[in-house]
Amino acid sequence: MHTHVLFSSMSAPHPSPAAAQTLTPRLWGVLAVLSTAQFLDAVNLAMVGVALPSIGTDLHLSTEAMQWVLTGYTLAYGGLLLLGGRTADLLGRRRIFLIALGVSAAASLVAGIAGSGDLLIAARFVKGVSAAFLGPAGMALVTTTFAEGPVRNRAMSVYTSVGALGFSVGLVLSGVLTDTSWRLTMLLPAPIAVAGLIVGLRLIPGDSGVRGPRRYDLPGAVTATAAMMAIVYTIVKGPEWGWGSGRTLSGFGLTVLLIAVFAGLELRAEQPLVRLGLLRSSSQLQVNVGTATFMGAFTGFQFIVTLYLQRLLGWSALETALAILPSGVLMVLAAPWIGAVIGRYGTARMTVLGFAFTAAGYALFLGADLHPSYVTAILPSMLLVGAGITLAFPSMNIQVTSGIRADEQGMVSGLYKTSTQVGGGVFTAVVTAVVTASAAGADSTPRQVLDSYRAGLYVITVIALLGLAVTALGLRGARRGPAGPIPAPRPGVELGKERVGPGKESAPVRD
Repeated sequence: MHTHVLFSSMSAPHPSPAAAQTLTPRLWGVLAVLSTAQFLDAVNLAMVGVALPSIGTDLHLSTEAMQWVLTGYTLAYGGLLLLGGRTADLLGRRRIFLIALGVSAAASLVAGIAGSGDLLIAARFVKGVSAAFLGPAGMALVTTTFAEGPVRNRAMSVYTSVGALGFSVGLVLSGVLTDTSWRLTMLLPAPIAVAGLIVGLRLIPGDSGVRGPRRYDLPGAVTATAAMMAIVYTIVKGPEWGWGSGRTLSGFGLTVLLIAVFAGLELRAEQPLVRLGLLRSSSQLQVNVGTATFMGAFTGFQFIVTLYLQRLLGWSALETALAILPSGVLMVLAAPWIGAVIGRYGTARMTVLGFAFTAAGYALFLGADLHPSYVTAILPSMLLVGAGITLAFPSMNIQVTSGIRADEQGMVSGLYKTSTQVGGGVFTAVVTAVVTASAAGADSTPRQVLDSYRAGLYVITVIALLGLAVTALGLRGARRGPAGPIPAPRPGVELGKERVGPGKESAPVRD
């Protein structure tokens, strides 16, 4: 299916409207609509996590099957984000954003009326597909609409803080709605998505994407999705198969093979999902590895905390939501100032500090027992984790898109969000496997169940410390000054089938 149309023979990417230097009322409206994607993603994370035990009870799902309600979404989201980001660059970010918003509304409706675990997981998978196109398109629209510097930092801080608001709202509503029916937690995003679609049609400025022939790297998308499915499925089934069994080793081997095939496809693709030269930037590597470990640790932590509070301590869904809520409230309260703080101290320092806070929160939660005091055993962890998210996520969002060419914003956003979702999916599967392997079976005592949860918490803490170590490497670059430009093909020289003409090098990525 490869053709020989070179990038140099195509028309230049359609120029985006001039990036805004000030925030006008109309642009505030555009930012509000674009932030809908962040809000829906955060609401989804908060509500599904709290509702999961009720879903499992109502649909008679095992712990492993419940994990697939989360992972089914994550697989589709993480596996197709690269295609979603590149498609937004090629077809137009506005078009992809609005279509994905409509699909998300439909998938939420189906998930809310699902009568079986299989249908629910399938609906969640479709919702993940829509999110894979919605997220990169929305983030790329933010970075191309607002000029790099203080205006973009402020817009990105608002964009991220709306996610924090969604998480907080999702926690409260999930508790209230789950006590009535978990189905309401699935249905709630539908009207929000429809409202965003209607307003977005009026406010978001048009962009036509790339003019001329468009090539979609479907083999790359299929291979990336297959690799993620292989690693997650192997980790989930590892305790059952045995970690040294032929099936487990074959699963890991297949994952490595698929990753190698993906890299080869990207080198030869005319319009690759990922220009591999981006990965030669230390800043890009650090922020992508960082977000994978950050999201992986947080998702695993939320999974264990929900099970601990509801299944072990017998708390209601509303009590669980209110217990986690302080972390979200802290994020919302800090939102107006976080952009200025990042601008003053830099993304690298704030990312490292955020990792340190979350790792401390996870480690502190290891002291929780069968009769905890909320104020001394649970609340401190929630505040530390909330502070860590407040500092780290906006910083990484700003760092990953700084100095990136307008026609590659979708690609970079897709890669970043892929790392986020891959981390969430793979590391949650690891934590689930550890908890399952540590459990004593159906006749486990409460103490044995608690010990299995602690085993998972140890893994979560190690993941967070790994991310802290990786992102701390960025501090050396921050002391030396801005990083160099992201490696780009030399003018007129092919990268696979792609040519980049003069004047197309990326600007420096600042940390």
